[in-house]
Amino acid sequence: MPKCIIICAPSGAGKTSITKYLLQQNLKLMFSVSACTREKRAGEEDGRDYYFLTPQVFKQKIAKNEFIEWEEVYQNQFYGTLKAEIEKIWQQGNHVIFDVDVEGGLSLKNYFKENALTIFVQAPSIEALETRLRNRGTETEEKIQKRLAKVNKEMSYMDKFDVVIVNDDLEKAQAETYQLVNEFLSK
Repeated sequence: MPKCIIICAPSGAGKTSITKYLLQQNLKLMFSVSACTREKRAGEEDGRDYYFLTPQVFKQKIAKNEFIEWEEVYQNQFYGTLKAEIEKIWQQGNHVIFDVDVEGGLSLKNYFKENALTIFVQAPSIEALETRLRNRGTETEEKIQKRLAKVNKEMSYMDKFDVVIVNDDLEKAQAETYQLVNEFLSK
């Protein structure tokens, strides 16, 4: 049975950097492209980074039960995992890796059960997280404040994950995550 690796973290903790690193390793992992209704950021591509949908189309897919999980993260801003995306990856003989928010990750764990490894990436501090978000240069002050407001709630879910990786040194966090993922996929 193909397996799933679920990487979750508050915005700015490093989940995307760790996910990209794992995808470059020889682990037969393929990225699950999520669907969302947010605006595309500079350099993002539909079908590679996200499936960018209108709220209307997203809601139609909800009604047709096309998602494994979905949520309204902010008002009228939806994110979700399409069933067809996972089936496509598994048919190609690969394992799925997810880079999702905390609540989405827990929904996926509940869905895939023992075939999933959940990893929570923790920033060394709230201050470090804020600095990382600001250094991205992709977010407005309002969006940064919204993301920071969610951090305490997201951190309260940490104990529900199989593993917590503290990302105070990216190379070390990548190496630790690689070892855990490699062991899980080898079982």
